[in-house]
Amino acid sequence: MGLNQNIKKMNHNVRLTFLFSIFQNLGNGIWSGNILSVYIFFFADESNTLLGWTAGVMGIAMTMVVLPAGYFADKFRRDLILKIAATLGFASLLVLIFWNSLLGIFISLGLWGLYQGFTRPSLESIFADSTISGNRSRIYSWLHLIRQVSGAIGPFINVILFLILGDEWNLTTLKIVMIIGMGITMVSLGLMFRFSDNRSLGDTSESLKITDVVEDHEEYHEQKRQNRLIFGILIISGLIIGIGAGMTIKYFSIFFIEQYSLQPIGVQLIMGTLAIITGLAGLISQRLSKRQGRVQMIFVFELAATICLFIIALYPPLWVLIPIFILRGSLMNGAEPLSRSILMDIIPKKRRGIVNSIQTISWGLLWNASAVFGGYLVGNERPFNFRLNFIVTGCIYVIGVSLLIFIFRKVREEKKNENNT
Repeated sequence: MGLNQNIKKMNHNVRLTFLFSIFQNLGNGIWSGNILSVYIFFFADESNTLLGWTAGVMGIAMTMVVLPAGYFADKFRRDLILKIAATLGFASLLVLIFWNSLLGIFISLGLWGLYQGFTRPSLESIFADSTISGNRSRIYSWLHLIRQVSGAIGPFINVILFLILGDEWNLTTLKIVMIIGMGITMVSLGLMFRFSDNRSLGDTSESLKITDVVEDHEEYHEQKRQNRLIFGILIISGLIIGIGAGMTIKYFSIFFIEQYSLQPIGVQLIMGTLAIITGLAGLISQRLSKRQGRVQMIFVFELAATICLFIIALYPPLWVLIPIFILRGSLMNGAEPLSRSILMDIIPKKRRGIVNSIQTISWGLLWNASAVFGGYLVGNERPFNFRLNFIVTGCIYVIGVSLLIFIFRKVREEKKNENNT
C-alpha cells in the first residue's frame, strides 16, 4: 500500500494531528527553543535568573488552566477547547512580535502558557480517541518522529538565516529569526480550528478492558491494582524527571555560548541534529520494546541519558561534548512515546483529558518552575555555575528513573498486528 493510500486511510483527527505537528514544531524549532532563550538572556542584560522567571510565568499560567481544560475537554468537547487555545496562541505571538519590552515578553509567555495548558490535554485526548487501543506505540512513535524531524528542520532553516543575516548573537537578528518562525507557527494555530470530536473513533479507541484479558475474579482485581500502580509510577516518574529537565534545558544554549564560545550556526546545527536523532530514537525504542518490554526500554534509555548528563557536567572537550549532548537528549526523549502509549492503553476515554492535564503539569508548572531554580543555580556572575546545575539535575533524574523498576513485567504486551489508522 502506497504512502498516499495510507494517508487517505488515516482518521481525520490523526491526519490533522500529523499536519498540525509539522507546522507547530517547524515554527517552534525556529523561534521558541534556544533562540528564544538567548533572546531573553541578552534582552534581560545577560540575567539567568530573569530567563528562569520567564519560564516560571509560563508554567504558572499553564497550571492555572490545564486541569480545568482537561475537565472541560472530558465533560464537553475537545475541539471547542482547541479553538479557545488557538485564539490564545495568536494573541501571544502578536504580543511578542509588537511589544518590545520585558513586560511584553512576560505577558506573551504568560499567554503562551495558557495556550499550552488548553492545547495539550485536548490535543492528546482527541488523538488517542482517534487511534485503536492495544496497538498505539507504533503510531505514537511515528507522531514522535514527525514532531522531532519537523522541529529539527527549524534549526537548519536558522543556519540559512544566520548565514544571510550574520553569524553573531544580537537582538535584531534574533528578532527577525523569531518573527519568521512565529509566522509558521501561526499556520498550525489555524489548523486547530479543523479538529472535530465527531470524527473520533468509537469503542476501538477505548481503554483495554481487563475482562478481555482475564476471566478469574481474583485476577480481575489484581489487574486493576496493577493498572493503578502503573499509572501512579509513570505519572510520578514523569513529574520528577520534569523537575530535573526544567532546571537544565533552558540553559544549554547559554552553556554553549559561555563555556565553548559557540556562534549561532554552531548551536543550530547541534540542536537540529539532536531533534533528528531523538525522532529516530523513538522508533528504535518502540521496536526494541517488542522484545524487551516498554517499561524496560524507558528505564534503559532514561538511565543512559542521565549518565550522559553527568559526563557533560565534567565540561569535556567540544568533540566529546557534542555527541554526548545529542545522545543525552535523544535517549531521554526517545522513550516518551512508549510512556504515553502505556497510559492511553489503561485510561478510559472519559478520563484522558484530565490525565493528560496531570501529565502537562510535569512539563508545565514543575518544568518551568524548576527553570527558575535552575537560573539561581547557574547564577548571574561569571563564571556561571553550569556544573552544579547539571549535577543536581542528574541526581533528580536518578530518583525518577529508579521508580520504573517497580513496574517491570506489569505492563501488557501490545497486539502484534492491527490497523491503527
